[in-house]
Formats: sequence, C-alpha cells, structure tokens
Amino acid sequence: MSVEIHPRKIRGKWAEGYALDLHTTSSSFLGYDGYGHPQFETVRSELGELLYKLKYRADPSAVDSIAETAAEFLAEKWRVNVDLIVPVPPSNTGRKRQPVLEVATAISERTGIGLCLDGLVKVTQTPQLKDVFDFKERVAALEGAFAVEKAKIQGKRVLLFDDLFRSGATMNTITECLMTGGVEVVYALTLTRTRSSL
Repeated sequence: MSVEIHPRKIRGKWAEGYALDLHTTSSSFLGYDGYGHPQFETVRSELGELLYKLKYRADPSAVDSIAETAAEFLAEKWRVNVDLIVPVPPSNTGRKRQPVLEVATAISERTGIGLCLDGLVKVTQTPQLKDVFDFKERVAALEGAFAVEKAKIQGKRVLLFDDLFRSGATMNTITECLMTGGVEVVYALTLTRTRSSL
C-alpha cells in the first residue's frame, strides 16, 4: 500500500531528480539524558517513518509500502524513460540488510525497470558522510571512491537511486562517474530529503 508523499525536485549534475518527501517534519530539543546526550522529539513524514523502521529497526515489512509508493510515483507522476535503476552502493557495509538495495530491487520488480547492482561499485572506503558536515570535505572524501563497469551501463538511461538526500555530494560524484563511464543520461530519485542541505 502506497503512502501520501510531497515530492520536490532536487538539483544536481543529473538531468532531473526528485526526493519523494521530507525525512523529518520537525525536531524539538527536549534536554539531556543522564549521560549528557541531547534528546530530541522527532516527527517524521510517513515515508520517513517507514524508512527509519527499515534502516534503524531492521523492519522488512516497510519495504513493500516504500517500493509501492516509489513505483506509483514513477508510473503515474514522473514517467521518466529509463533503462536501469542503479542504487547508490551502501556506505555501511556492516549491515546484514541493505535498505537501498532491498528497496531498489522491490521498485524494479514493480515497475519492470532493469536493476543494475554491478554497474557501479565502491572501490574505496569512505567515512560515514552523515558525520561530515562541510560540503567540500564530503566531496574530497568521495574522490575516487566509485568506479563503473562500462559494459553494464554504456549507452543506458539510468535512474540513480538512494534513500536520503542531504547535500547531494554522493549523488553528484556518482553522476559524474556514470557520465564518464558512457551513460546516456542520469536521473536521480531519493526517498526522502533533509529539511536543509548541509
């Protein structure tokens, strides 16, 4: 079952891109816990809540609604003409389940758009970018981090897919890499976005 979303365009080196909704709609500081850690009351969008359950509560039941929502958007609202969905490679390789890959697979199954899991690979480890707040530092950390398998993507119209759009550093770096590798055009889709760019 799909959920209500509020899509907004995201700008970058891709031809066109969308985030389906905000990740959080509000966050209020509550104070500090007994260990001195700040505590917040966070309100997420419906899609943001599903993504939170999938990523941080390892709840696989969220995949169906997330994928259904994205597939519906692609079929009924955006109708972008693409050959392949290329998911952003996981930054946290220690997770047993990889949310972006699971959702991309489910979207592919629902839309009939091909899924390419080996056309883009991460060749160097990078820090968790959520902990890097300066945009230039993010870009520097990503330099040379990705490579393409030209035979898999050359001449293709690609939908680059990720779960969260923050600054765009990762998706811009990957878009450059894909275009250098011979992709015809790159479109970008993320499930959610932060309320402000970092």
